[in-house]
Amino acid sequence: MASRKFQQLSVLVMSTAAFTMCFAAWMLFAVIGIPIKEILALNETQFGLLAATPVLTGSLVRLPLGMLTDRYGGRIVFFVLMLCTVLPIWMIGEATAYWQFLVAGLFVGFAGGSFSVGIAYCARWFERSNQGFAMGVFGAGNSGAAMTKFIAPTLVVMFGWQMVPQVYAAAMLITALAFWFFTYEDPTHRVHSSITFRDQLRVLKDPRVWKYCQYYSIVFGGYVGLSLWMTKYYVNEFGMGLQTAALLAACFSLPGGVLRAVGGWLSDRYGAHKVTWWVMWVSWVCLFLLSYPHTEFTVRTVDGPRTFSIHLNVWTFTTLMFIVGVAWAFGKASVFKYISNEFPEEIGAVSGIVGLVGGLGGFLLPIMFGALLDLTGVRSSAFMLLYGVTWVSLIWMYLTEVRRTDLLDGHEVGARTDAGSAKA
Repeated sequence: MASRKFQQLSVLVMSTAAFTMCFAAWMLFAVIGIPIKEILALNETQFGLLAATPVLTGSLVRLPLGMLTDRYGGRIVFFVLMLCTVLPIWMIGEATAYWQFLVAGLFVGFAGGSFSVGIAYCARWFERSNQGFAMGVFGAGNSGAAMTKFIAPTLVVMFGWQMVPQVYAAAMLITALAFWFFTYEDPTHRVHSSITFRDQLRVLKDPRVWKYCQYYSIVFGGYVGLSLWMTKYYVNEFGMGLQTAALLAACFSLPGGVLRAVGGWLSDRYGAHKVTWWVMWVSWVCLFLLSYPHTEFTVRTVDGPRTFSIHLNVWTFTTLMFIVGVAWAFGKASVFKYISNEFPEEIGAVSGIVGLVGGLGGFLLPIMFGALLDLTGVRSSAFMLLYGVTWVSLIWMYLTEVRRTDLLDGHEVGARTDAGSAKA
């Protein structure tokens, strides 16, 4: 019988590996969608829908999968979920019509629901003081988005885009089997059988849940949306080839995944509120700079008209994207530290609804990016949209957390002053 510590480590490592594979499959259209777009002559909105279709399914199933994890345990739910995605991934390579890609993408999207399964499965294996770090390590599986950007372009160039789904389907099957043989189950981690699904859903009436949904819609929804969008953005904005564009796009998606463990450690040490507050401010500043479009203007001077150009070069742009990726990695971990602290018994259901809303953000954003680009012709309009969403999160956080803390501190100071006056 393996020791408890060995079981914890094995569950965490294998769950993280499985989630990485699931996330990589979830992001497939971010790369192979580009040659598909050219073959089918899709416009920007149609490409956004194609890239985001798997995200829709992965978002909608997160709540029911989280509830099933609470009830039946994460091991069996995670294993069955991965097996269910193998055939749909393979069928992407067999599709020829636009609607066929959309249908296949809907079924591949189930892989994205693995997050609400794994986050609850891993968290329950660890003590509360270490849950933030454990969930952060698991969440580092988001780096599967970067893995796709490294692997898929090479396969496309060497063998054609049809080879990519076949390789990913085989990898998913192998990962699922490895997960089953090297993980463990603890029946005490399940909710009591007397608790109904309606009882599990009651927690959704808590307004804090919807506040965390808003936070997650930017740090995760924005991450997914940009991970799907950035390869094409580099190709069109900076005129790069597919492999170079994917490599630079990974400068955002890779830290946005692997540094989530650091965010979990920071949340354990300094608290979820403080980490999230700084994440929002850093995002706000960077997105403001990224929002500024390539601008040329002419000024009449004493020596005649002079034309000036303001724009971000590729290196400044990539640096800002890297900073945003790091900030959102910390933010994804800090949001779930809130959840593990405040909803320890309903972590599956709450993580499911928060993941659902965050995932819906990842589904809607690429479509909105494409629609804004078709409407305005300004590529940086994608960052303008994210800048506005970040503003909403900052205002909500200030009104419900920062301002309340300041008022409570003021009342405590006033009470101490009154007490001192009474003694005098």
